[in-house]
Order: sequence, then C-alpha cells, then structure tokens
Amino acid sequence: MIVVQEIIVTAVVWVVALSMAVLLTFFLTRLWDRLRRRDAESEARVIVHKAEVEVENRRREAELEIKEMAIQQQAESEKELRRLRGELHERERLLDKRQDSLEEQAEVLRKQEKMVESTQRKLTERIQDANRRKDELSKLLDLQRQTLHELSGLSQEEATRRLLEMLDSQLQRETGAVILAHEKKLAEVCEEKTREVLLTSIQRFAAAHTAETTTSTVGIPNDEMKGRIIGREGRNIRAFEKATGVDVIIDDTPGVVIVSAFDTIRREVARMSLEKLIADGRIHPTRIEEIVAVTQRELDRHIQKLGEQACQEAEVYGLHERLVNLLGRLHFRTSYSQNVLRHSIEVAFLAGMLADELGFDGKLARRCGLLHDIGKAADHEAEGGHPKIGGDLLKRYGERPEVIHAALGHHDDLRVENPYTVLVSAADACSASRPGARRETLERYIKRMEELESIANKFPGVEQAYAIQAGRELRVIVSSKDTTDESAAKICHDIVTAFEQQLTYPGEIKVTVLRETRHVEMAR
Repeated sequence: MIVVQEIIVTAVVWVVALSMAVLLTFFLTRLWDRLRRRDAESEARVIVHKAEVEVENRRREAELEIKEMAIQQQAESEKELRRLRGELHERERLLDKRQDSLEEQAEVLRKQEKMVESTQRKLTERIQDANRRKDELSKLLDLQRQTLHELSGLSQEEATRRLLEMLDSQLQRETGAVILAHEKKLAEVCEEKTREVLLTSIQRFAAAHTAETTTSTVGIPNDEMKGRIIGREGRNIRAFEKATGVDVIIDDTPGVVIVSAFDTIRREVARMSLEKLIADGRIHPTRIEEIVAVTQRELDRHIQKLGEQACQEAEVYGLHERLVNLLGRLHFRTSYSQNVLRHSIEVAFLAGMLADELGFDGKLARRCGLLHDIGKAADHEAEGGHPKIGGDLLKRYGERPEVIHAALGHHDDLRVENPYTVLVSAADACSASRPGARRETLERYIKRMEELESIANKFPGVEQAYAIQAGRELRVIVSSKDTTDESAAKICHDIVTAFEQQLTYPGEIKVTVLRETRHVEMAR
C-alpha cells in the first residue's frame, strides 16, 4: 500500500514538473518570437534605407550617362554635318568642272561643224570635178575604142571575145596559183596531223592476216583409205557429200583427200568429220551421219567460243548471244582472202585508238568497229549488201544508233551523221590496205591501173600517166608548152577530184604532176 502511494506521489510530481516545463517552454517561445520580429523589422528598415540610397545613386548615374550620350550624339551630328558639307562642296566642284568640260566640248563641236562644212564643200567640188573627168575619160575611151577598131580591123564582138579569152587565161593562172598555195598550206597541216594519228594507231596494233582458199586437204594414212572413203559403188562418198554439202575430190595425189566448198563452215564440218571417220576406221552411211551431226554441234560450240574470244580480245561486252554467234561465224568468212573476224578485231582496235587520240569514246568506237561487218555472217540468208543486213541485225538486237549507223555507212553509202562512222570507215580502209592483207586478181589489178591512167589522160595538157605502187600513186607528166606551174597545180587538183567522184577505192591515191621545161640549142 505504501508502495502504491509512493508511486502515485511520484507520478503527481512528474505531472506537475511536466506542466511547469510546458508552460516555461511556451513563455520562452513567445519571448523568442518577439525578439526575432523586432530584429527583422530593424533589418528591414536597414535594407529599405540601403535600397533608397542605391536608387538615388543609380538615378544620378543614369542622368550622367544621358548627358554623356547627348553630348556624344551632338558630336556625331556635328561630324556628320561637316562630312555632308564637304561632300556638297566636292559635288559643287565636280559640277563646275563638268560644266567647264561641256563648254570646251561645245566649242570643239562648233569647230568640227565648221570643218565638216568646209570638208563637205570641198568634197562636193571634188565630186563635180570627178564627174567632169569621168565624162572626159568616157569620151577618150570611146575615141580610143573607135581608133583601135579602125587600126586593128576587129569588130567589137571579136575584140570582146579576145579580151575574155585573155582574162580567162589570166584567171586560170591565178586560180592555179591560189590552189597551189592553199593546197601546200593544207597539206602541211593535214598530213602532219593525219600521219601522226594514223601511224600512232596502226603501230600500236599489228594483226596477223590469214589467207584462206576454197579447199581443205585431209591427210590419209594410205591409199587404201581412199577406197573405203568411196565405199561400195560410191555409197560412202555420196552419203558424206549429202550430209555435209561439200564436194570430196579423190585423185591420184598420194596421202591426201581434198574437200571443196565455197561455204567455209560446211567445209570445216566436212574436214573435221572426215578426219574423225579416218581415225575411227568405221566408214558407212549411218556412221557418217552420226559423225557429221556430232561435228556440227561441236562446231556450233566452237563458233560461239570464237565469238566470245573475239569480244574479250576487243574488250566489247554485253552483246546479244546471236551477235556473238555471228561474230564467231566470221572466222570462217574471207574477203579478198582476208579473214573477216581478224579484220573486224583489227578495225575495232584501230577505231578505238583513233577515238582515244581524237577525244571520243574509245569503247563505243571499238564496239562499232567490231560489228561493222556483222552482215557478212548472214548475207547468204538475206537479200541486200552486208551493210544493210548488218544494220538490220544490229537494230533487231538493240544496239545503239551509233553502232547501227557505222555498220550502214562504213562504205560511204549514207550521209555521215556521227563521227564514229568516219572512224570506222578510216580504220576499215587502214586494215584493208595494209600490205599483205588482201589479194586481188590479175584482171582486177590491171583494170584498176588502166582506169587511173585513162582518167588522167583525158585532161588537156597531159602527155603521159603512170600508175605505180599497186595503184596507190599516179605520176602524171604534162606538156611544158601547153601548161604553166599554176595550171599544172590546177590539173593535179582536177585529177584528184575526178578520182574521188568516179572511183571507189580503199585508202588514198597520191597524184604527182611533173612539168619540165627544156631549152636546146646547137652551137655551130
């Protein structure tokens, strides 16, 4: 019980103490707030005072700045005013100067007007004097003409005719001299440029030339094989000729059998088939047909491969498969004994080099050169010349217009529309005229020489004409009595013009006119 009372007393003491602590805390807090409010008000009054002082200072500084700016603007205005006054003075000075200059020019113009009037007056007097002299001269000329008619006994028409003949002769000499001078100047420039371009292109590419014939020879091991090739009652040789379309010539020549055909592809098929039959030893109609069929397929693949190799060699890509096949067929086609495929490759390289030298597209020029004779691979299948056939084929297989026109016009059959046709034509002529590239028959050679000489002999004043260097040059000897140096130059020009108009030839023909004057006297 005593313990409980002690606990209660202790609790009451703690409650009283806690109450006193709370009250003390409350009073201390109120006192602290009052003190803090008093300090804040004092601090606020200090801050307001400082702000008022700072505002006053700023107001004074602003007034000073405004005064300084006003003074500065006034100075700038005075400076600008002085500059404007200077410009006005300068303009006034220039205007005064121009006015003085205009016055001087007006004075000069007045003097010139007086001079013009004086000159016009003198000119009028001279014109009158010239007209008077002209009338006198006309009278004198009429009198002289009448006197000449009386002295010479010639009528006016006869005198006019002789005068015209004399003028024509003089004009011919002057024309020849002009032609000679211009030809000499042009020859120096043109020969230098063309020789440089052509020789550079030709020397950079040299191709081998193949001479083909219309027959092929096949070697046989012994003469007994000839009988086996002929077969019983000739059935083997007839079956072979029927399957291949060629003629097999078996004569007394030992060790060979001759295969003859104008179609080189059929002849090649026959040659390869016959060699396989001889190596196999089994020769009968059925075996012949099998071998010929197999050989035909092999040759077709070989032709395609030849076309692809030609494209790779000429660096021409993207051709249609049919065009590649036609290129391969050109390997078995000849023109004047020149292999057409090798000729086309050579033309492609020459045209490409010429294009590079002249600043054109070398790849396009090679494409034009490689395909320019493509019509020769199909000219037996269609009507018309190989340029037209080639142009139609190239158009059908989507080639560019430049390539088509080069094929159509490389023999000057069309009006030239693009430079690549000219390049291909020049390259074609270079390839065809290369020594050893082609062979001509004796009759054609003689006929060409006679045509050159006969055309030259038709011109007046020509005594003799000789074609030399296989028709590449013509030497003409003219009469020294009937011609002069100027008229000889005109004769040379006329002969060249006649060749260009009347003849068709590859390359160039050089015409040299010779005139010699001889003076012979006898001393007695």
